[in-house]
Amino acid sequence: MLEQYLVNLFVKLAVAASLATILVRLDFIPRLLMEEERTLPKRMLLALAFAIVFGTSVAIRVLSRNGYQAVDLGLEGSLLCGLVGGYVCGLTSGILIAIPAMLNGELLTMPLFAGLGVTGGLLRDLAPEKEEMWRFSPFFDVVFVRMLRHRIDPPRVLFHVTFLFTIFFAEFVRLNLAKSFGARFLFVLYPQAESTVWLSVATYSATLFAVTLPLKVWNNTRNERKLEAQQALLTEARLAALTRQINPHFLFNTLNSVASLIRTNQEQARTMITRLSNILRRLLRKQENMSSLREELSFIDDYLAIEMVRFGSKLKFEKTVDPRTLDMLAPSMVLQPIVENSIKHGLSSKVEGGCIRFVSMPAGSRLLMIIEDDGVGIAEERLDDLFLHGIGMSNVKERLKVLYGDDYRLSVISRLGEGTRTEIEVPQLKVPLAAVS
Repeated sequence: MLEQYLVNLFVKLAVAASLATILVRLDFIPRLLMEEERTLPKRMLLALAFAIVFGTSVAIRVLSRNGYQAVDLGLEGSLLCGLVGGYVCGLTSGILIAIPAMLNGELLTMPLFAGLGVTGGLLRDLAPEKEEMWRFSPFFDVVFVRMLRHRIDPPRVLFHVTFLFTIFFAEFVRLNLAKSFGARFLFVLYPQAESTVWLSVATYSATLFAVTLPLKVWNNTRNERKLEAQQALLTEARLAALTRQINPHFLFNTLNSVASLIRTNQEQARTMITRLSNILRRLLRKQENMSSLREELSFIDDYLAIEMVRFGSKLKFEKTVDPRTLDMLAPSMVLQPIVENSIKHGLSSKVEGGCIRFVSMPAGSRLLMIIEDDGVGIAEERLDDLFLHGIGMSNVKERLKVLYGDDYRLSVISRLGEGTRTEIEVPQLKVPLAAVS
């Protein structure tokens, strides 16, 4: 009998971990766990989720006529819901979890579970900070050493001691209620006939771990979500930094051109300033990292209008655009640096000028963009270092890397005296134009 009871305690812990895992597999639960302050509907949703999962464990035990005693985690679930969601959430879930037992005639179950749900909420309010609840460990010596290593904080110590005492108190109340009124009114796993000190230690320890195991499972999920959020913020920061790197590069080149024209051709200088103000206005309005290809090509048209003031008829731009690609998403500000390089390094030193051609087409499930010029080309030894030196191409590669990881292709083919061809291939995304404008 004793050996069977210890086996049941181990099964109880396995069930606790399983129920915690089931809960976090529900899409909305991890989101709710990340929120410390919740609206009443969200608290009720959390209480309902706890009630369904932990109430089912009680129902399985009742329907099996105590054949599967170890699956009953109603007490632990009520306390956990109060800890995670607050006393209103804990009270609601405690009442709902107890319904199967009440229908079985175990009339003390609902008052006990409801009271423990409220107790969990009060314990949550006692925490010096909300994160402290997730730091609780069943190995109290580890917690104490951790506190000593940093700094002994009396409120934190008091909270952890109270947390431990509350779990033991919950089991103590259950055992004594069952002893006083009989197992008919309240289910307990503990075999009263074989009461020993070691059996009591095992019972209280199992309850302690049955409460803390789910907390650890859920905290791991919370930490994963936090890491994902931090990674997303880091990605946004990197993209913002790269965008700021491109814009001054383009701005300084244009202002230098304006400066050189002020004395020689004031009308052209005014035209360039007007075009530049239009571009800057668009850049200030736009914050997205992705935009439709239609918008990117409109930006290129404005940019080339500035350059054509300098080059006149020597600079030509041709577009061959598949209409299906116009509303596909492309990285913002990724075409302009390539076009700028074609002008600066390919055509500016060519006496007769030249032409830049842009082609876009679907490539299976991807978007292929080609920028080609008939300029002077790039020497093979310089081509190898193209992505290491200079702001333009290294920035383009870094932006593609941040946005797509390894799921993109960027290639540059160039021959001296013939020109340069740049190909960008990215996953094909298509959204309604209104969504990206």
